[in-house]
Amino acid sequence: MGIQMILWIILVLPWFSLFFVHRNTIKRFMPVTIFSCFLMSIIFQIAYHYEWWTIHISIVPWGYITDVSFAYGIFAMGTFWVFRLTSHRFLSFLLANIVMDFLLSFVVIKSFLLKVGVAEFKNIAPFHYFLITVFISLILYAYHRWQEKIFVNHDES
Repeated sequence: MGIQMILWIILVLPWFSLFFVHRNTIKRFMPVTIFSCFLMSIIFQIAYHYEWWTIHISIVPWGYITDVSFAYGIFAMGTFWVFRLTSHRFLSFLLANIVMDFLLSFVVIKSFLLKVGVAEFKNIAPFHYFLITVFISLILYAYHRWQEKIFVNHDES
């Protein structure tokens, strides 16, 4: 199986997990999921400009800037599931994100993406990427809490 096929699977397959979730749960956590895609798109734009990393293999023509399979596939659904499972307790959420971001930064990226030539770090180290993703998770948590208040206030009126 080629690398591009694996990237397509990373993009599409995680979305099938939504078939196992109640519709109201999807409505509750989809805003933060979409916001995570938006933030990752911004991070990829910044990374492209400052040459934090280079993407060599992509599945779309603009993939040299944004790794679509990651930002809109596995990262988006990872965000959904972390929020679904841990958003009710901040410490659980933070611990889950630290573990996931650590695995992403030091295991997945280093052992898969770099070795098969999908991407390479240039002006940033895996530890810096780890810090960025943990910071993004804090922004996402604040956004989600804000969204929850909006929906609660809307339901009460």
